[in-house]
Amino acid sequence: MEKPALDVQLKTLPNSPGVYQYFDKNGKILYVGKAKNLKKRVTSYFTKRHDSHRIGVMVKKIHEIKHIVVASETDALLLENNLIKKHQPRFNVMLKDDKTYPWICIKNERFPRVFPTRKLVRDGSEYYGPFTSFKTVNTLLDLIKGLYKLRTCNYDLSEEKIRNEKYKVCLEYHLGNCEGPCEALQAEEEYNRNIEAIRQIVKGNFKDSLQRFRNQMKEHAENMEFEDAQRIKIKIDVLENYQSKSTVVNPRINNVDVFSVVSDEGYGYVNFLQLSHGAIIRSHTIEMKKKLDESDLELLELAIVEIRQRFSSKSTEIYVPFKVDVGEDLKITVPKLGDKKKIVELSQRNAKYFRQERFKQMKIIDPDRHVNRIMAQMKEDLRLSEEPRHIECFDNSNIQGTNPVAACVVFKDGKPSKKDYRKFNIKTVEGPDDFASMEEVVFRRYRRLLNEDEPLPQLIIVDGGKGQLSSGVKALDTLGLRGKIAIIGIAKRLEEIYYPGDSIPLYLDKKSESLKIIQQLRNEAHRFGITFHRNKRSKTALNTELESIAGIGEKTVIDLLKNFRSLKRVKEASEKELAEVIGAARATIVYQFYHKENA
Repeated sequence: MEKPALDVQLKTLPNSPGVYQYFDKNGKILYVGKAKNLKKRVTSYFTKRHDSHRIGVMVKKIHEIKHIVVASETDALLLENNLIKKHQPRFNVMLKDDKTYPWICIKNERFPRVFPTRKLVRDGSEYYGPFTSFKTVNTLLDLIKGLYKLRTCNYDLSEEKIRNEKYKVCLEYHLGNCEGPCEALQAEEEYNRNIEAIRQIVKGNFKDSLQRFRNQMKEHAENMEFEDAQRIKIKIDVLENYQSKSTVVNPRINNVDVFSVVSDEGYGYVNFLQLSHGAIIRSHTIEMKKKLDESDLELLELAIVEIRQRFSSKSTEIYVPFKVDVGEDLKITVPKLGDKKKIVELSQRNAKYFRQERFKQMKIIDPDRHVNRIMAQMKEDLRLSEEPRHIECFDNSNIQGTNPVAACVVFKDGKPSKKDYRKFNIKTVEGPDDFASMEEVVFRRYRRLLNEDEPLPQLIIVDGGKGQLSSGVKALDTLGLRGKIAIIGIAKRLEEIYYPGDSIPLYLDKKSESLKIIQQLRNEAHRFGITFHRNKRSKTALNTELESIAGIGEKTVIDLLKNFRSLKRVKEASEKELAEVIGAARATIVYQFYHKENA
């Protein structure tokens, strides 16, 4: 599929958090931005008047929009930072320097220090973050310092140097902020227990700490120390909103390529994420047309080779959702859990969004291809012998057996054909019998189509389970159409799809387009049937009350309703007003019926 026009790209953007990239007609990156809602943010560039000359010039140059969908706004902030530093886009002003977001480091040393840093040193130290705000870092470090006494000096506290009494305790010890491990006043085992507790805090496991803060806040409030209580409240808010992990920036995942694939009957969509120094620096998705009904495995293997060549990737390890064979030089990892699994899931999410956008774009640019794809998908999903270009769905409506009616809605090429909708009054069934009613309307519908030599549908759907389906099949049997038209039933409870003669239902994926069309048919039949039923019931209720008046016939009822428009107005009308419409004698009868007490 060719690159769609800019207005089509805008219409099909997702309402998800992520990062967008603008490119000019030569494929050069112009700008990188983040968004809580990609569609709203990107569309605003093209609908608002810009005060900034720089933005106005940039918008005129935009030829293509790419985006990367992420899990949260925080991840979008971090990814934006990575991409701006990597690509240095012309129209970005902020974040182009080498200053990165802060981390909390637990240093790889004896009696580890815990401190904030903007630089990752690969010496075995542990890094947590990155954080989009120093306020969060400071709150966490304040919490840690309030709970645990840690050293802040940068001495080399080896066993030998402590044994030789090389160091003396400093002011921090005398202030009660450190236990003095430099003079062996604190055991290494005890210190490491504190470090393990700190690890849990920076990972986000601080339920106990939050409770302690809440108790302190309550105490301050009871003592009328409202400023202190507010300070603690701010800390609680920061901690409650704290996100301990980011998929977008993770120092544990270094210099790898991540690939994932989704596909339909005609195309495969392969997403590629490139990670360098623990940060995503590129996302790219390609669409591959299937030639010989290739499997996802074959598509992914072809795409990995092509994409790595296109972007000159030097990574020696790749993460994929399943095992692939792309040569012996590459280390293949299929993550099962943890951070590596999350990064593969992020890639899969981007592949799925890309596929959805292609469908939406296709619907706008090439509606025939869109319809052909859906029809082929329905044929495969529902195990039909031909594409269901013409589908009819039946639904019964009755309340406690009153005014039983049925509706038939018709879809052609996956869209409602309202001129072909039909409604039925149940004629041969007494009382609330859904099965017999279904048999009657299916029989009447297709007997008429046969008599009038009209085209028959490829698929009939009955709203209900095995009972209603059996009734529909019985009607087709009577007409000699059994086996000539496919018929299925859909039960509401778990959206089970039943086939004639098969007691085990079919369950389609809840996100399946085939199921969505079946649900749309069922809901439309229900809406159409209920509307008809309500109208009939209301009309009957109106007519029954007026016609129950002795001496008043159907013609008089029609004249009254035509002139007064509602039963309420008939009741409120004076005898003189009624006489002008139906004559004095009948007016007296109607008036006295509604004003018995006065009479």
